[in-house]
Amino acid sequence: MMNENQHEVEGSNAAVSHPIEAVQLSTQPAKSDLTETDKPKISVASITTAFNAIRVLPRHIDALLRQSRPLDEVIIIDNGSTDGSGAMLAERYPQVTVLRLPENVGAAGAWAAGLPYAAIERGHDWIWNFDDDSVPGENALEALLSGIKEIPAIEEVGMLAPFPVHATSGNGYTPLLWKNGFVRPPKEQLQQPVLFVDLVIASGCMVRREVVEKIGLPRADFFMDFFDFEYCLRIRSQGFKIAVIMACQFAHEIGNARTVKFTGGRRLWPGYPPWREYYLSRNFIYAAWHLYPALKTKLFVMRHLLRHAVGVILLEKSRRLSLLRMWQGVKDGRSGRLGIRFLPGQP
Repeated sequence: MMNENQHEVEGSNAAVSHPIEAVQLSTQPAKSDLTETDKPKISVASITTAFNAIRVLPRHIDALLRQSRPLDEVIIIDNGSTDGSGAMLAERYPQVTVLRLPENVGAAGAWAAGLPYAAIERGHDWIWNFDDDSVPGENALEALLSGIKEIPAIEEVGMLAPFPVHATSGNGYTPLLWKNGFVRPPKEQLQQPVLFVDLVIASGCMVRREVVEKIGLPRADFFMDFFDFEYCLRIRSQGFKIAVIMACQFAHEIGNARTVKFTGGRRLWPGYPPWREYYLSRNFIYAAWHLYPALKTKLFVMRHLLRHAVGVILLEKSRRLSLLRMWQGVKDGRSGRLGIRFLPGQP
């Protein structure tokens, strides 16, 4: 049985089948109330994408409920889970809003289902986004909101993000600039309290309601991977800025990351399973061939994937299957074939 905070989303496709169609409620970025962070009318909700996460969700939700600056609503997107997590949420966390999708539509589809609920239907000013295994520190939200005091024109900012750090090694996942490919910000910019970038990962970032109103939703047809970068590029194309609050560090794991020696130095290797290699390659190729088809971008993407393929050969046990999935992703990305082809747990 569902409590009053649990909602069935009737047909996941109804919620996410048009992910890039803007909700025409606003045509210009509105001035944000966050110029004074202590105003009580500022409303912040979290949305968490969860799939068969019964073991990790309690730690994540407890961290959200312990925030020194309380959230106005905690929303879990149950992405077609079959492990009993729905019953666990109803029993242990009746104060949490649960949106149930009838099937797994990936991180991209779940984000595209949660954002309009939180931003449009519920009217929250900022939406804080998470993976189900993320554990923000108890002062994380307060640090993000306090960091905007360093931003002179907060009305221009469409996304706030913490600085993500690999929990085990302490190495940072540096947010990136986009210049026909990935570019690391200059070192001197990394010393500033606020870093303005073009690309951040979805987990931990906060999206303004006006962004959802103006540019629409993340692409559900990406299913997994690069959907957050594509959304960031659309945000930037509409004149919004993306601000990283450097004082707010956020422990995050990308894949099954481990530190390895590779291409002349030590770096984090993500350790993706073969099915994820497919979506990484496909969506990156699709973006380069169909969304940003500059020759320099195509050359960058091909070099990037070739280097990654070398890493797969040297570092992965399932190298043959991973390379096959990468090649399938390249072909589908070139041809524009999107949507779901492989699911988690499939070879």
